Amino acid sequence: MQRLRCFKSCWQLLRSSCEGAAKRATSSRCYSHDPSSFGLLFDIDGVLVRGRTPIPAAKQCFRNLVDCHGKYKVPVVFVTNAGNCMRQTKAEHLSQLLEVEVSPDQVMLSHSPLRIFTQFHKKCVLVSGQGPVEEVAHNLGFEDVVTIDMIREAYPVLDVVDHNRRPKDFIPPNKDLRPIDAIILFGEPIRWETNLQLIIDVLLTNGNLGNTWSSTQYPHIPVLACNMDLLWMAEAKNPRFGHGMFLVCLENLYKKVTGYDLKYEALIGKPSVVTYNYAELLIRQQAEKLGWNTPVKTLYAIGDNPMADIYGANLYNRYLQASKHTKAKVQAKSCGGGADPTAQSVDDHHKMTSAEMGGATVAYESREDLPEACSSILVCTGVYSRDQQELPSDPAQTVTEQHIFHGHRDFRFDPTLTQPSFVVQDVKEAVELVFQQEGWPLE
Repeated sequence: MQRLRCFKSCWQLLRSSCEGAAKRATSSRCYSHDPSSFGLLFDIDGVLVRGRTPIPAAKQCFRNLVDCHGKYKVPVVFVTNAGNCMRQTKAEHLSQLLEVEVSPDQVMLSHSPLRIFTQFHKKCVLVSGQGPVEEVAHNLGFEDVVTIDMIREAYPVLDVVDHNRRPKDFIPPNKDLRPIDAIILFGEPIRWETNLQLIIDVLLTNGNLGNTWSSTQYPHIPVLACNMDLLWMAEAKNPRFGHGMFLVCLENLYKKVTGYDLKYEALIGKPSVVTYNYAELLIRQQAEKLGWNTPVKTLYAIGDNPMADIYGANLYNRYLQASKHTKAKVQAKSCGGGADPTAQSVDDHHKMTSAEMGGATVAYESREDLPEACSSILVCTGVYSRDQQELPSDPAQTVTEQHIFHGHRDFRFDPTLTQPSFVVQDVKEAVELVFQQEGWPLE
């Protein structure tokens, strides 16, 4: 219940800031078209860039998305499972690559929703990943942060896989390190063996690294993980290991040592619903800055990964339909309507696990301004390629050797959610398709 109150209060705070932005917004356009009611969610790796190289179609498509003053015609938010930098850094990088201005308010990294997990902000948290993880954690609201390097310095004999990093002539004494209350996994680290070892140490000592291991200490301290991508696309011809692969290693090591399943307090990033809920709030904020007075009715999520981008967009669409269904049931009940004999089966179909919700204990909202739908658009410039893999022809097909489930362990596999609303060659075709769907001219 306390988590629910924290979640809702932060959600209301973010929503009120969006409404405030609308009152300050002004609109100036050099094209003649009535504002529509849709927004675009762009994945980055495999859609706009491959590593540090922009995909040619990306620059072309953004010429259709800005007016003659360089202002966006439609709300745009970049939703990536990357999380090894600050939003400002990612925005500057995208601005340079796409040759259009991208503001930090348009960038959503995998860890961005951690801002609403305020119940952990005053706790001592261990952060794992690469890049400025300590700065990122403080920026998200965490006040007491411990890094893997701090643990290595405090306990020099814990990290011994690499013989060159072991103490040589003498063993330095341990330093006092405050007990760790929770673990936050931002993304794949550089030295997997070090992070795997020390995270297991923290879990099995209940956050007190001076203690001996105890597998009877279960459940363990809370673990929050961002970015579940098993694979991602860089410059190489074939996909590379992502943070999801690191999580597979950690989960299996913990299970092998203790016999218990590693449990997550929250799984954040695509495809969890909390990520798309947060992205939708950013889309509304962008719409209000454009001076749009009508609610955003449709979101178009453009991605290259069927198990992250497409699955997530379709899962969020299911959430929207369930929210609409719940609202209709409440209205019918308040009007004295009879019971719907199909209601229970519909409810069962739309039920979601805590993992799919992103660990956020929040019921379906009956907001008037929720989008009506979220459409998924799959491009062929990243993880998915028509030449290398086929989407299941039968949506009810189960996992086979040809269609292996690459999603996270805690997500139920529903083959229907891997089916995109549309399949196009690249992001330029995706934007053109959206404009056609919405009746906008291609300029």
